[in-house]
Amino acid sequence: MRETQGQIIRSYGRRFIVEAEDRTWECTTRGKRVDYACGDRVTIAIQNGEQGVIEAVLERDSLLYRQDDWKTKIIAANVTRILFVIAAVPTPSEDLLNRCLIAAEVADIDPVIVVNKSDLPETQALLDSMLERYRALGYPLAILSAREGADALLPWLKGQTSVLVGQSGMGKSTLTNALLPDAHARTAEISQALDTGKHTTTHAELYHLDADSDLIDSPGLQAFGLHHVKASELIRYFPEMRKWIGKCRFHNCSHRVEPGCAIRDAAERGEIHPFRMGLLKRLTDELK
Repeated sequence: MRETQGQIIRSYGRRFIVEAEDRTWECTTRGKRVDYACGDRVTIAIQNGEQGVIEAVLERDSLLYRQDDWKTKIIAANVTRILFVIAAVPTPSEDLLNRCLIAAEVADIDPVIVVNKSDLPETQALLDSMLERYRALGYPLAILSAREGADALLPWLKGQTSVLVGQSGMGKSTLTNALLPDAHARTAEISQALDTGKHTTTHAELYHLDADSDLIDSPGLQAFGLHHVKASELIRYFPEMRKWIGKCRFHNCSHRVEPGCAIRDAAERGEIHPFRMGLLKRLTDELK
């Protein structure tokens, strides 16, 4: 038995596919440990011509994960860019978008909002009613149609390890198929009755776009817990609120009813959008 180093390119819960030595190995873990993710660089002990055991994970450059009251779910490791895919159909969740943006801020990973299905007439309304204000906050928007113009995303992918995240049905796997025709990522039609996309990607998978660019497709999200974030630090992850840090009259201000609250005053002047202010309050309650 010998050891070698490689990278996890597919994650199936307790089973992982590791790319090493110009080939792949089906790997399990020691004991019940499953806290590895697609993108992790690992050391494996080779058991035979096809199988190995993950012995250790190398130091991570970044880690994207979500956490609720009950469990932690690792999405991807060692990524440099998060591509949040959103579309006008099915109905998008602004709450989920915001939670993913906060997770990107926490992990210090560059986010890009990918507005898919630009050919739909509803897309302009989505831009006007919701997304333009995120561009104003400094989050870049990549507007495209995965079926006709996925190449517009290539400048954002070059030299990056990117992960596609978002609700089911927004077109993540369609984007993957368009950028990598040989990937054969499964796609499905949107369930109009449920107004949601069917879960088609059931595991995270890493694809090589070129020698220095990788793309990870991940399962669709319906929720994104942020229990790994301290309530007292939330405003650090709202770009429009950072300049008011330390300017409230009270150092332990909850930004609700205290006099001299710089955050609430800014919201009343229209410098912080009501949705974002409401989100701060909801998350503060959630994380207490």
